[in-house]
Amino acid sequence: MAELNTGDGGGKKGSKKVRSKKSNAKVDLTAMVDLAFLLITFFMLTTSLSKPQSMDLGLPDKNKEDEPKDDIKVDQKRTMTIIMGKDNQIKWFHGLLESPEPGGAPTNAVYGRNGLRKEILKRVVSVEEYCKTRPNNKKGDGLIVIIKPSKKSTYRNLVDVLDEMAICKVPTYAIVNDITPEEQKLVDEMNK
Repeated sequence: MAELNTGDGGGKKGSKKVRSKKSNAKVDLTAMVDLAFLLITFFMLTTSLSKPQSMDLGLPDKNKEDEPKDDIKVDQKRTMTIIMGKDNQIKWFHGLLESPEPGGAPTNAVYGRNGLRKEILKRVVSVEEYCKTRPNNKKGDGLIVIIKPSKKSTYRNLVDVLDEMAICKVPTYAIVNDITPEEQKLVDEMNK
């Protein structure tokens, strides 16, 4: 049992007056210790610890039988392809590589606000304006970004590009590992 001693309680030593000695006052601290542990336990169990931040990704099903047999036709004016190389290098183009849209020829870019983000934001706005003029405009229409990491690109670069998709509020994007021979030439140019 925990106790608190408050002193002797008697008179001064050497004094001639005789006083009766007072008994020591004891305070039982057991209840206070129990209460402290109960409060600590309560706050530990009820507090919310910082949760790791993660990005929601829609992954395809593993069943190959459920895959559509036909390729999906997409308006090339809505697509932007980002090819990632080694050493933080990146190239992008708007439309098809063989016949890029105006202002969308393969171009080098850098990560960040003044590089890739600026280009994506330009494309998001122009595609939204284009989709508004179409007669069959749907709510989900907008920019489609195809992200193609090469074998030499890093995981961090992929996360940086995915962060740019979230920042720019790109409605549809996909990570594709099929690099065509023409795109491989662009990767080889970047890796020189």
